[in-house]
Amino acid sequence: MQDYHGSTPLTLAAEDGHEDVVRILLAKEEVNPAISDDDGDTALLCAAIGGCEGVVKILLQQEGVNPDIRNNTGQMPLMYAAWDGHEKVVKILLEQEDVDHNKPDNDGQTPLMSAAERGHGKQ
Repeated sequence: MQDYHGSTPLTLAAEDGHEDVVRILLAKEEVNPAISDDDGDTALLCAAIGGCEGVVKILLQQEGVNPDIRNNTGQMPLMYAAWDGHEKVVKILLEQEDVDHNKPDNDGQTPLMSAAERGHGKQ
């Protein structure tokens, strides 16, 4: 089931960090954690946007979930997490062997550039 933007109950729960709801939905055979909305955003992308560390961990354990998935603008979970300064989510994603932290989005921006632009990583 998707709404008029293509969002699913899973993507909405993931973005808001509702871990228990995410687990319940993932227990349903018909729920696909890799499905994307009209913008190409998946539940993992949404969880990264929200900085939802627990949901990111849950989703990364699911078969078919690509930690380096890119949406229609070429942005990936790592870029979203870096842009918003979600350091714990960034660390989790960087631990995934399939994540290319140097690959730019459609505008040529990398996750490091996103973090730097927003001033994240200051000591």
